[in-house]
Amino acid sequence: MKPHGETPRDHNNVTVGVDGSPASGRAVRWAAATAAQRGLSLHLIHAVDFATTGWAATPFVQTSQIFEWAEEDAQAVLGEAKRIAQESAPGLEVTAAVALTGTAKWLVRLSQETRMLVLGQSGSGRLGEIFLGSTPVAVVGHAACPVVVVRGEEAPEPDYRPVVVGVDGSPLSENALAAAFEEASFRDVDLVAVHIWSDMKVGSLDAMPLEFEPQALEDIERVLLGERLAGYGERYPDVTVVRKVYIDGPRTHLQAWSENAQLVVVGSRGRGGFKGLVLGSTSNSLLREAHCPVMVVRPDEV
Repeated sequence: MKPHGETPRDHNNVTVGVDGSPASGRAVRWAAATAAQRGLSLHLIHAVDFATTGWAATPFVQTSQIFEWAEEDAQAVLGEAKRIAQESAPGLEVTAAVALTGTAKWLVRLSQETRMLVLGQSGSGRLGEIFLGSTPVAVVGHAACPVVVVRGEEAPEPDYRPVVVGVDGSPLSENALAAAFEEASFRDVDLVAVHIWSDMKVGSLDAMPLEFEPQALEDIERVLLGERLAGYGERYPDVTVVRKVYIDGPRTHLQAWSENAQLVVVGSRGRGGFKGLVLGSTSNSLLREAHCPVMVVRPDEV
């Protein structure tokens, strides 16, 4: 069913999924602040999933009455979300839409019309696990724009914590790196570029008979990281970059950095990914376990 409500202007808004849960409220506040910071509007979306309501199986209830209840519920959820958004960013332009179907396909389509898609860390109520449960791979892995899952506690004000980006040395992480520089510039904070040589778990290489000097390997990887960062200094002279190189354990190190970051940015797939893989293990892990919001950026072509 086609969503109804005000239609967002192409790429001039931040879109956030709302379901009335506390996690949804945090996502709205984060999205509102982000939109206001960039001079964009905020678009609220709410999807009604009848499968989780039990209404469809209720005897002697007319279909029209079910739709009426759903509409009332949806407007209440959107009304509260709008209040939160305008309280967080007074003067922010806010639009809203509701769909009587909770499919990932709808969210992916909306991602073609927005600058950024923001979701709460978990779903509750009638939305169930639409935004982060049964369909995160479909949404994050196929979205046409960066997708942010807002995790962790409320951000301090002002927030001086850095933006952290995972750089694996592959062309697939280029879009994530570009997005991270933009975020750090907008937020006026440092950018921590974390590069890990191997995707293996921390300590896995210690037990292997390696025929090279660890220091030599680190020097090589620092050169590779420098090559990936080349050119961004001229485009973003206001961003101070802190370079961190590790031998292994991307999930472990990025997870640790998320404890002291305001945003972690990663690509949707790692260097070992292939066309059929829409979400890598590192990004998938961070979406569920990070201590701060996580932005997943897809490459131009998958």
